[in-house]
Amino acid sequence: MVGPSGSGKTTILRMIAGLTTPDSGSILLDGKEISGLPPERRGLGLVFQNYAVFPHLNVYDNVAFGLKLRKVSKRDTQGQVHDLLTRVGLLGYEKKYPHQLSGGEKQRVALARAVVPNPKVLLLDEPLSALDKKLREEMKFWLRSFQVDLGTTTIYVTHDQSEALSLSDQVLVLNAGRVEQVGSPQEIYESPASMFVADFMGLTNCFPGTAEATDGNQVQVRLTIGLNVTATMRHKPFEIGQPVNVFVKPEAISLTPKAAAPTKTVNSFEGSILQRSYEGALLRYKALVGEEQIDIYAINTSENRFNESSEVRICLAPEGVVVISADESERVVE
Repeated sequence: MVGPSGSGKTTILRMIAGLTTPDSGSILLDGKEISGLPPERRGLGLVFQNYAVFPHLNVYDNVAFGLKLRKVSKRDTQGQVHDLLTRVGLLGYEKKYPHQLSGGEKQRVALARAVVPNPKVLLLDEPLSALDKKLREEMKFWLRSFQVDLGTTTIYVTHDQSEALSLSDQVLVLNAGRVEQVGSPQEIYESPASMFVADFMGLTNCFPGTAEATDGNQVQVRLTIGLNVTATMRHKPFEIGQPVNVFVKPEAISLTPKAAAPTKTVNSFEGSILQRSYEGALLRYKALVGEEQIDIYAINTSENRFNESSEVRICLAPEGVVVISADESERVVE
């Protein structure tokens, strides 16, 4: 579940966990209503963003805590804790205390403790938000591998779009308590169902226009800035004359010198570079086309390096141009 602060992500997670009582509706697990069950009888595992490990217990006792409450035998407890510490890469850390661990190590202890009772569903509430950027990126790959290895259905709450796309099989986008769209990461990013989803998921270039013609799975749009663009249609056809908004993905834009012979005739425009930002593997440009600015991301290679004020040709890949009805009431929720 992804969405901005206040959209209802954590509230939904807390209702599933039994920590917040819903005003109406049902919560079903394996087809059975669980709203009336206390948290400890729902068979769920929960991990918070602030680690929530017991500071007075070492790693072994933190992970074994739930098993001891259930009066699991010492031998079985040792076996299960050993297995989980192996899975989370903390074997040999049994006698260490939380203050001796890094943020990523603490969060792995919290995960091990949450899954040791073999929960039916694992609930994760922004578990990586307290980590620094480098560790957060490393933990994303580790967490996804851990979840696949564990084979446990997991509901992950985040406000970070890249986490939602990289960690999920299905993404639910929330906005002010309502579901904007549900789909695979690819569907959410490449075929957003509403203006909100397109903007929130990072499609930064937005231009109003009017649908002028359709041809197969493509639609031609006349932008209010005076340019014609061709886009691949998604969801449903557009009516001729229908007001639309056009989003262009920054990575779907290519640059060539203005003097070079155009290799494409569709969505090819002349412009100039206003700003360039060096971001290591990426170069980020602000370009001017007519009187409008466009954000462009390019791989940092010699042929993609342009100086500010360079005259360029800007090409938009039709599959990277997203057209959405200007009428928000037509958003698609599947």
